[in-house]
Amino acid sequence: MIALIAVAVVVVVLILLIYLSNAFVYIPNDRVGIVERLWGAPSLTRGLIALKGEVGYQPQVLRGGIHYFFPFQFRVHRADLVTIPQGEIGYIFTRDGRELVEGQALGEIVDAGIEDAAAFLKAGGQKGPQRAIIREGTHAINVAQFVIITASRVHGLLLSNEERDTIDHMGQVLSERKGFTPVVIGGIASKVVQGEKTDGGNDDASDVLGVVTIQDGPVLPPDEIVAPRVGEDPSNKSTFHNNFQNINAFLRAGGNRGRQHQVLIEGTYYLNRLFATVEFIKKTVVPVGSVGVVVSYFGKTGADRSGDGYSHGELVDNGCRGVWKEPLLPGKYAFNTYAGKIQLVPTTNFILKWSKEVTNAHKYDENLSEVALITKDAFEPLMPLSVVVHIDYRKAPLVVQRFGDIKRLVDQTLDPMVSAYFKNTGQTKTLIELLQERSAIQEKASIDMKGRFEAYNLELQEVLIGTPHGNPGDTSGQRIDTILNQLRDRQVAKEQMETYDQQQQAADKERTLREAQARTQIQTELTKSEISVKIRTNEGDASIAAAGKEAQVININAEAERKRQIAVGEGKAAATESVGKAEANAIRAKADALTGEGARMQLINDLGRQFADALREGQIAIVPKIALGGDGGNALSTLAQLANAFMADKLGGNLLGEGRADLAGPNAATGQMHSP
Repeated sequence: MIALIAVAVVVVVLILLIYLSNAFVYIPNDRVGIVERLWGAPSLTRGLIALKGEVGYQPQVLRGGIHYFFPFQFRVHRADLVTIPQGEIGYIFTRDGRELVEGQALGEIVDAGIEDAAAFLKAGGQKGPQRAIIREGTHAINVAQFVIITASRVHGLLLSNEERDTIDHMGQVLSERKGFTPVVIGGIASKVVQGEKTDGGNDDASDVLGVVTIQDGPVLPPDEIVAPRVGEDPSNKSTFHNNFQNINAFLRAGGNRGRQHQVLIEGTYYLNRLFATVEFIKKTVVPVGSVGVVVSYFGKTGADRSGDGYSHGELVDNGCRGVWKEPLLPGKYAFNTYAGKIQLVPTTNFILKWSKEVTNAHKYDENLSEVALITKDAFEPLMPLSVVVHIDYRKAPLVVQRFGDIKRLVDQTLDPMVSAYFKNTGQTKTLIELLQERSAIQEKASIDMKGRFEAYNLELQEVLIGTPHGNPGDTSGQRIDTILNQLRDRQVAKEQMETYDQQQQAADKERTLREAQARTQIQTELTKSEISVKIRTNEGDASIAAAGKEAQVININAEAERKRQIAVGEGKAAATESVGKAEANAIRAKADALTGEGARMQLINDLGRQFADALREGQIAIVPKIALGGDGGNALSTLAQLANAFMADKLGGNLLGEGRADLAGPNAATGQMHSP
């Protein structure tokens, strides 16, 4: 047992010695080994990496597998492979190499790269932060020579707290500059990368450009504020820096440190944010109805293009320093506002209002107020004005060169000029004239001031005058308001009189209309009656004509009837005459037959029969019921008288004859009638 224990102890001691001696070292495939020589000869005299096998960190790295070393002479530091994720950038800090020269901020890029530390140092690589960056991928890097800073961690063998502080500060600066991601301009990614440097929530936030500031390289001359463009020719491979991504090419092309005239537009750029920082600004938009006059702070000195007779400054060709003679037409421009500015000049008509209450959207007239006048009759009204102005787009650079901008033109030139003109005009007019002659004053002002505006390369379209009014806080203003109120009352009275006149005229017109309507109605009836009269006249004429014809027919018929009746009458007369003659002959024959006694007897018989009929029809009693006298003789006598009277009435005479009156004589009592 003692022997076995001794053997075990020896084995353990040997294994421990082998482990501690680093004679055998295993490196996993996902890691690298950094070899450090602990003792031997010679020792390093300068630097950190032992290029010739000196004591110190060796330049080569160990890859996966088992490696054999001389016992107790070397130490192997295991480190992870450096992995840069997709869309990220890694930065390099070098511990060993040449010193940076004066004015140099970053170490030069060497063609050997950084995966071979020995080649890097032999090629003249410099210590400190590097211009080179690491793109996506996995790299086996000697982290004793190179410290790799990524967004998630730091790869390196940090030797001291001071060095750790330096690396941490470097990482903080890169985070502030968002240096671990490429520069993305345009789209949603642009908003994410830019962060607070753009307007959050603004749909135009992605429509930006990048202004680049180079942190390394030769400095600019004292009279320059923006570095000129260099290395923009893709055909020249040695100087084409591809938008500052190839730092060596940029420097070879003569690029300077400082803010660059060249800008970055839409795209993705892998920039070393220790070498180049990017500021995002909006593109310049020249809206429709305006032109952009460029005032350039950058460029060569150009010849004066303003022409003879213009003594207010120079206009230069586009691209030169100064005011460009050709304005920018409406559009969107990736203009570096650090290299100049674009002064917008409206080319459509714009209105300037001399009024405190009203300010247009362009804000050119925000400092203007009503013109204070003193009239001929010592009133002090305030007159609001509106002036319509137009600027020819070809003359816009002249206006900008002369005044700087439109607002300065309005405040320093147009306001004093217009105010003075109307003050002079107000002194020649009374307050009433100022109110009543507004149209004439306005027309005259448009003509008089047109030439003055042309002297400033402006076109006056129209002058519009408002109603003068008083200042509410001033007694003079109250008097003006009193005058205006009186004028209003007077005008109201005139309008009322005019209204009454109009109403009277309307009443007269209405009466005339009604009379005309009545006449029209009567005329209609007259017309109807005239037509009726004519119709009746025509009918009468027709009736008369018809009656005439009928009368002629009647006359003819009457004449025929007359002749017929004459003939009939003559016939009847002849017949009557014949009948009469016949009757006469008959009567004569009867008379002849009845002459003498026969005729008398016939007459007595006829009379007796008629008397008897009369007594029967009249229901007369032959013997009276009442006695007329004392004896019957008298009664008979009376009856005889009545019969005699009746017969006499019928025959026209005394039928008893003369001397026969004694018919009712003494023999009357017998009741018999005796013949004569």
